[in-house]
Amino acid sequence: MITAILPSIAGLKRAVRPSLLTWTRFLQSSSGINTPAEPKPVAISKLKDSFNDATSVAYLEELEKKFNADPNSIDRTWASFFTSLDRGVPGEAIAEAYDAFEKGKTSSPMQAAALSTQTIQESMKLLMLVRSHQVLGHFAAKLDPLGLDNRKVPAELDPTFYGFKDTDLDREFFIGSWAQAGFLAENRPTRTLREILTRLRETYCGTIGYEYMHIPEPEKCNWIRDKIETVDPLQFSQKEKLQILDRVAWSEMFETFLANKYSSAKRFGLEGGRLNVLANVVRKPMRQIFSEFSGKPSRANEDEYTGSGDVKYHLGTSYNRPTTNGKMVALSLLANPSHLEAVNTVVLGKVRAKQYYEDDQSRLKSMPILLHGDGAFSGQGIVYETLDMSGLIDYTVGGCVHIVVNNQVAFTTDPKDGRSSPYCTDVAKSLNAPIFHVNGDDVESVVRVCQLAAEWRQTFKTDVVVDLVCYRKYGHNEIDEPMFTQPLMYKKIRQHTDPHKLYVQKLLTEGSVSAEQVKEVHEKTLTTLANEFESSKDYKPTKKDWLASHWTGFYSPAQLSRIRNTGVKMDLLKQVGVAITELPSTFTPHKQIRKVYDNRRAMIDTGEGVDWGMAEALAYATLLSEGNHVRLSGQDVERGTFSHRHAVISDQSTGEKYIPLSNVYPGQKPGQFTVSNSSLSEYGVLGFELGYSLENPNSLVIWEAQFGDFANTAQVIFDQFLSSGEAKWLRQTGLTVLLPHGYDGQGPEHSSARMERFLQMSDENPYELPNVDEAQWFTGAHLGTQVQSANWQLVNCTTPAQIFHVLRRQIHRQFRKPLVVFSPKNLLRHPKCKSGLYEFDDEADDAGIVGVRFKRIIMDDTGLMPKSRAPRPPVEAECKRLVLCTGKVFYDLHARREELGLDKGQLAIVRLEQLAPFPFDLVCRELRRYPNAELVWCQEEPMNMGAYFHVQPRMISCLKSEGRSVPDGRLAFAGREPSASTATGFGEVHKKEQADLLNAALGAST
Repeated sequence: MITAILPSIAGLKRAVRPSLLTWTRFLQSSSGINTPAEPKPVAISKLKDSFNDATSVAYLEELEKKFNADPNSIDRTWASFFTSLDRGVPGEAIAEAYDAFEKGKTSSPMQAAALSTQTIQESMKLLMLVRSHQVLGHFAAKLDPLGLDNRKVPAELDPTFYGFKDTDLDREFFIGSWAQAGFLAENRPTRTLREILTRLRETYCGTIGYEYMHIPEPEKCNWIRDKIETVDPLQFSQKEKLQILDRVAWSEMFETFLANKYSSAKRFGLEGGRLNVLANVVRKPMRQIFSEFSGKPSRANEDEYTGSGDVKYHLGTSYNRPTTNGKMVALSLLANPSHLEAVNTVVLGKVRAKQYYEDDQSRLKSMPILLHGDGAFSGQGIVYETLDMSGLIDYTVGGCVHIVVNNQVAFTTDPKDGRSSPYCTDVAKSLNAPIFHVNGDDVESVVRVCQLAAEWRQTFKTDVVVDLVCYRKYGHNEIDEPMFTQPLMYKKIRQHTDPHKLYVQKLLTEGSVSAEQVKEVHEKTLTTLANEFESSKDYKPTKKDWLASHWTGFYSPAQLSRIRNTGVKMDLLKQVGVAITELPSTFTPHKQIRKVYDNRRAMIDTGEGVDWGMAEALAYATLLSEGNHVRLSGQDVERGTFSHRHAVISDQSTGEKYIPLSNVYPGQKPGQFTVSNSSLSEYGVLGFELGYSLENPNSLVIWEAQFGDFANTAQVIFDQFLSSGEAKWLRQTGLTVLLPHGYDGQGPEHSSARMERFLQMSDENPYELPNVDEAQWFTGAHLGTQVQSANWQLVNCTTPAQIFHVLRRQIHRQFRKPLVVFSPKNLLRHPKCKSGLYEFDDEADDAGIVGVRFKRIIMDDTGLMPKSRAPRPPVEAECKRLVLCTGKVFYDLHARREELGLDKGQLAIVRLEQLAPFPFDLVCRELRRYPNAELVWCQEEPMNMGAYFHVQPRMISCLKSEGRSVPDGRLAFAGREPSASTATGFGEVHKKEQADLLNAALGAST
């Protein structure tokens, strides 16, 4: 206890008397009386009880007696006055303060008087005390519902650290500061140190811990202070408390109901939030959730596609639900896998697409909310990739609300073993996001910080984090045994009262609601749950909600879609070709870029020599002219990794940017064509573009890898979403992925897009050939639903016209499938890799073919010409060797064949442009064309990579279907030897390997 040094009572009288006389003189002078005079008597009824209105010295003396007897018996302002005298504040200081008050220079005379006695050091210490609570108060907050968090409280939060004593607790201080909000605002009243400390601790050391002082913008910090540093604590109304009770009751009682009905099933309850979010937030019908616990696939019709399905807590849903203010909000919960945090950027991409289609440039109509786990938020790198995208122009969504369901254990790993920082949310500080930690047992505080987070997002359009500190009641899931690894925590949990009961106790204790009102809420909840459970026994789903409104009219894999052509009328090709090669007269491009665009104009004018970059641009331009949206994203996509695209041009004088494809036709919508260099992220950006593609089918959304092998850092998106999302979650996407691939002697890191991995994930049975309706052969509809039934498409195009048609095919269909293109590097400028403009138009060049489309196989260009595309073409018996290949190796094979003089029809080279779904029908056609030819598969990749092990069983199936033998039971192979590395790093070795595989394929000696 700090001993206070106080004057004796007698000394106090002597100290007070001169001050009172001085104060009397001040009152007289301020009334215009220049000479001392006896005060006129004032009627008791006219005496004021406030310092500001007092007019009688006798009255002052009477108040002094009352104050000495009981300081609480008089008005607070008078108590402050006498306390100031006791503390040694000169009467002159008080007189000056009152004079300043009367002249309007201060809002309170006591404020000025108190300030006059504060030393500069005391003012600084007070500011430091407040600042310490703002910065460090969260370390003293009661965040852990279990009370197991034994964090050390920073010494800076103790007033004695700054030299304050117990005797200072009831002194009044003014702590206003220029350009500050909250407790330090200049308009705040004086408060005693005790009152200041109480509000500081209520605000910063209660059940909410605020972290925002790392944000460098003062206006944002002041905004938060205005919201939380209120004069008095905020309170909810009774109506609001009943609403909170209703939501908490629904959540907890829903979990209890599931536990009673399905005690042995994994539910990932409130602690993980999955089913509860579905039922109580998004409002997925509970009868449907109960029905899904049966584990049986359900369909509205026997012929309806149901896919492979997924566990119920991975499924998504959508619902339009009313709010308490009478408005409607559309909620969408995206389906997501157990791969932690993988869905993060998928959500952001979908929100960004919504904002584009709704023309929501303010980004206020759609808001993403991401639910995280504590271990995953600090441990998964995709979290930072997600945060890093938040401020990028072509990726921002105007802020995301991140809610971390912090169970204080990651499966079985304690926080001390799972992160190096105090909080799981510390990564968010790198992006200057405010972080609100909250004790999950204090449901009103949870509501308060969630409201604050939503307000922040709508105000500043940046990310915000809510760290919901709670616990898992049953461990990782409901059939787990957490006592194996966290015995102390789970002993505490089993003795702990759940938040629902705690809130009921709180409301009843404070008298906010009655026991009858609580009972009414509970009975209503139980009745609804029981009714929904009974209804689930006979539940029959309506037709699967394949489609949001934008997807109306698109077909499921079970519905046969007609084939659409992708050729474009020549007039339109030339029109858009001119538009995208014309640069503004005032624009100064780099001289080499000027040459690129002059050459592209010549391609349109002459109709010859269309290269890869121009073919790609024509695909985008024609789709844009048809009203579609095109978005291209990835590392260096504006120029193109290999400098072939030049979709964005820089003025060499001003630095101004010009995008020709944003000017295809007059009145083109801003952003209708979007091309954007992304951050150096594959996982996050690919997920973003996937989410973008899910929103609207009338968009060509493309992600391009800088090099194909870089796609392996995004493998989770390929595995869990792109290749299997339709089968698991009944959600279609037309996302297109460009993966540069080809063996050019650049070493093991930049040669292979690991084609074999994508082929392995193809869900096609290699031993079952599709039924072929030859009557429909020339229309392209002869394969039924082969493409629709496949999980994705994998192509390796070898001509500019092919990339044009395959990109347009993505849009000109009644369904959507992911497309992976193993795009070239060497062929971008290869002199032989050119197409005539006639190959892009809508007039077929082959006899009998209806329309112009992507060619899944390109036939040989020697022997009997022109080649028939009929299912049973004329036989070319003189051909003794048929080399099948895919990709750029064709050009090497073609050149080597000419060198060897084998280009007279004795050796055919056929290109597989589409690897999956496999073109069984066209391969069989080529086998009929060349009945005497031995088959060889040629590839640049090692035998254990590339397409060989994908092609081999399918080729054998084709051979058997045509009654052909299979020598040695396998397909002959010409390529590199099996290897752990994708390619050699030695240039000379590469050349020799390439020469050897070409000779082996063509049957030539080395």
